[in-house]
Amino acid sequence: MGNIDDIIVGKSVVIEELKKLIYAVAKTPTTVLVQGETGTGKEVISRAIHELSERKGKLVSVNCAAIPSELLESELFGHEKGSFTGAEKTRAGRFEQADGGTLFLDEIGDMPMPLQSKLLRALEQRTIQRVGGNDEIEVDFRLICATHQNIESKIDEGLFRSDLFYRINVFPVQVPPLASRAVDIPDLVEAISAQTQSLAKPNFDETGFMELSKYSWPGNVRELRNVIERASVLFPDSNINSKNVRENLLRLKVPDRADEQELLWDATADLATEEELQLPPEMEKPVPHPSHYKQWFHYFDTIDLRRHLRDVEVVLIEAALEKTEGMVSQAASNLKLRRTTLIEKMKKLMIEKPLPKSDLSIDIEID
Repeated sequence: MGNIDDIIVGKSVVIEELKKLIYAVAKTPTTVLVQGETGTGKEVISRAIHELSERKGKLVSVNCAAIPSELLESELFGHEKGSFTGAEKTRAGRFEQADGGTLFLDEIGDMPMPLQSKLLRALEQRTIQRVGGNDEIEVDFRLICATHQNIESKIDEGLFRSDLFYRINVFPVQVPPLASRAVDIPDLVEAISAQTQSLAKPNFDETGFMELSKYSWPGNVRELRNVIERASVLFPDSNINSKNVRENLLRLKVPDRADEQELLWDATADLATEEELQLPPEMEKPVPHPSHYKQWFHYFDTIDLRRHLRDVEVVLIEAALEKTEGMVSQAASNLKLRRTTLIEKMKKLMIEKPLPKSDLSIDIEID
């Protein structure tokens, strides 16, 4: 018998409640329907139920969405020799393989309607018939089903049998999305890293974990696993901070020294240094140097720094775009930015490209 804490990682309130449900149902023969978003770990839940049960057989898993419908019947129920082209020998199906154990049907919502009838019969009579056979074969199995779909909606659409739904929905278990249990992320990182021993364990600092906890995780634990492996590849020997998570892991961008310099602009909106503002003599006077701002508080008590620097950005970007007639690459060069960085800033600040002068037309009305 397994230890549930070794199978299901986390100590959040929702996970502790989930563990209680699993403990309650594991030792019974009750059919379980595991529901949850893609990537939440529904198969892990089925394994926990099986390992905490007293069934001596093995856990047999079938993904109903991954097997073509014309092959799924043979996969589940087996077939007799010669029952169809290519059936050169008799083969036991997954029901027979799960005899004495647990059958886990993942993505049950994708099972074709004709097979749903056969599954319902197997559940009610605890016997199956192989494809091309007439013999009734008794099977002793515990059924666990899983889906990320709304089965009730599929029933309304005529795509799922209501009697089968009521037969498999005896003990429903809802798996929470990762975003609702972000407190478990450090434990999950530790556990997943231990499973991928061929790669270096990523070292997230406090800000890195905070960034991970703020993310929405549409792919749930499966996506977190990918991010951890990505971190091991990109940052094998360094601490991973919030910027690394945001810029390099969640967006799959290889760290770049030049990018680090440009991120300083985003973080502090810093102005150019005096050396970078070397202008022709005739243009020196109209352009204020950053040091002039030292006199600001001689005349004013406050300044909205973020807004002021944003306004400076907007004015300079619009001026560069106007000068280059909307040519972003040239404008980026004039601003000493990467083209991609300028595009991101334009989106962030809602700056539109001006139309080239050649595209502008003037309608002159002649009386």
